[in-house]
Amino acid sequence: RSRPTAMGPARLGLACGLLLLLGCSGGLGSRGTLPPPWEERQGPAAEGGPWGRARYEAVKKHLGAVGAVSKRYWQYLACKVWREGCGEEEESEPSPSPGWSLPLVGQDYLEILSAWYCSFGKCCKTGDCRIVNNITGLEADLNEQLHGQHLAKEVVIRTVQEFLQSPQPEKALVLSFHGWSGTGKNFVARMVASHLFRDGLKSECVRVFISLFHFPHHKYVDSYKAQLKKTISETVRFCKQSMFIFDEAEKLHFGLLDAIKPFMAHTKGQVDYQRSIFLFLSNLGGNAINEVALDFWRASRAREEISMEFLEQRLRRELQKPEENRYAHSHLLKENLIDFLVPFLPLEYHHVKLCARDAFLARGLPYTEAALDEVARMMVFVPKEEKLFSAQGCKSVSQRINYFLP
Repeated sequence: RSRPTAMGPARLGLACGLLLLLGCSGGLGSRGTLPPPWEERQGPAAEGGPWGRARYEAVKKHLGAVGAVSKRYWQYLACKVWREGCGEEEESEPSPSPGWSLPLVGQDYLEILSAWYCSFGKCCKTGDCRIVNNITGLEADLNEQLHGQHLAKEVVIRTVQEFLQSPQPEKALVLSFHGWSGTGKNFVARMVASHLFRDGLKSECVRVFISLFHFPHHKYVDSYKAQLKKTISETVRFCKQSMFIFDEAEKLHFGLLDAIKPFMAHTKGQVDYQRSIFLFLSNLGGNAINEVALDFWRASRAREEISMEFLEQRLRRELQKPEENRYAHSHLLKENLIDFLVPFLPLEYHHVKLCARDAFLARGLPYTEAALDEVARMMVFVPKEEKLFSAQGCKSVSQRINYFLP
């Protein structure tokens, strides 16, 4: 197999680490070379000195074995990291000794080196080897870090798990997140990506689109459609499993749906598209969700009593109103392309305190209950009479703890 003549920076660093590993095994001179043969040395010590013919031949044989070991190490590493040369046998160059295999310590070092290299990006020619699908970790982190969102937590874990466990899904999984800013929509999207793909949002199998950033001008919609269709097609073709996140989805021009819909719809014989997950993040429906939460509070009912069935009906009616900025979601709903509407409830005072605690812990800072209360009091709460819900959710909480730094 032909190999490139030049290494990238990461491969070069990995090769240097391998050379350091081999250098520690001994057998090389201070310059990494074999001293000249005894015939080339002058003086009476040439025959009986430390570099007599017998010793020279022994060292030469030893270095030949080291060279074979080095080659075997490199073949092992290339197979493990780049999936190159796996199973290749060099018949013309036998092993240094019968039954030879990589020393255990050497394998341990190679595992460390390969893990170090893989931390910078993908390790094979497709994105498959970077897929982890850690549902257990996702559930644990959502339970620990997502506050006040029992409905979103339940729907996301259940739907994602069922989708991944299905041997052949009928269509791509499409979830639409709704709620006020700062309630956790982006947080959950990032968390899902990080537990399904080892590289999270940096994975080549995950694509994030922000409406006003990636598609700012309506007059270029046709160009955007072509680019979006190409990006999704290439990602799906490259990755066995892929994820597409559309932030600020309420500002997504409805014309772009023509480029997206074929990848989300029911298909026959095109199983490639059915292993994709689409997440739409939107502030639409936030007021309807908040009204339900406020009604439950006024009725002295716990927010955990709010059921998905009850809230989804209110949310669906809100999204199907005829205003122009809701057209995209209305269109998706009418064609039954959205599998689940995921409501994010407004956050209360004690939820903000939990977010502040997480922010302190994330930065390794000590905190007190008084400090958490002070951070929470910095936020604006609505409605004007009850002052029950944080107007910004937990957004900007991490910045506000800067006031407590020495």
